[in-house]
Amino acid sequence: MMLKCVVIDDEPLAREILAGYIARHEGMELAGSFSNALEGHEFLKHHPVDVLFLDIEMPEISGIDFLRAIPQAPITVFTTAFRDYAFEGFELGVIDFLLKPISYDRFCKAVDKVREFLSLEREDTGLETSEDVPNFIFVKSGVQKIKLFFSDVTHIQGLKDYAIIHASTGRIVTKGSIKTMQELFPEALFIRVHKSFIVAKDKIRRVEKNRIIIADHQIPIGRNYKAAMDRLIAGH
Repeated sequence: MMLKCVVIDDEPLAREILAGYIARHEGMELAGSFSNALEGHEFLKHHPVDVLFLDIEMPEISGIDFLRAIPQAPITVFTTAFRDYAFEGFELGVIDFLLKPISYDRFCKAVDKVREFLSLEREDTGLETSEDVPNFIFVKSGVQKIKLFFSDVTHIQGLKDYAIIHASTGRIVTKGSIKTMQELFPEALFIRVHKSFIVAKDKIRRVEKNRIIIADHQIPIGRNYKAAMDRLIAGH
């Protein structure tokens, strides 16, 4: 599957590096490279692409404001020299966050995430609950229905009109909003901690201020969900 890509970054060297990585990576094509968000927005209105590599700190309009203004944004990877914007990416459904200077190896990992999401998205997955045995659900993947035990799930991330279920057996992309996932996954075992995240209570390793650590994942705690998280920590 050929991935059409667009790069929007005000730094010439950053655009050059990403263009080189895209040319080097098999199955990727650079459809456009722009020094500002306004030019990039005009291009995206008339040219559908698969992946957007978007800088955050840009003149006139930031990458965050740019992404908020696009009704149907491509799958987006944030590229930035600043660490402080990662959680804003979660809010906007960004699939990955690359910190400059970006290595080719880290770039490839981001592309793998994009390809995995696109591949699973096309499989028309779905969920079915089991009334008889409430400790699992069935996850539809292609023509198969896979039994997924709640005890295997670590957390769930909402991404546009889909949800990514992270489990010890792997990641599964399924159609459905994060609100739908909240209704399907039992409240006794899971807690919503952010507009885009649900976590398994027993998989929480530690809590650091406004984030939860589960394995090697850092999950933000949203302001509207902090009280529920505080009650969980207090044992109420």
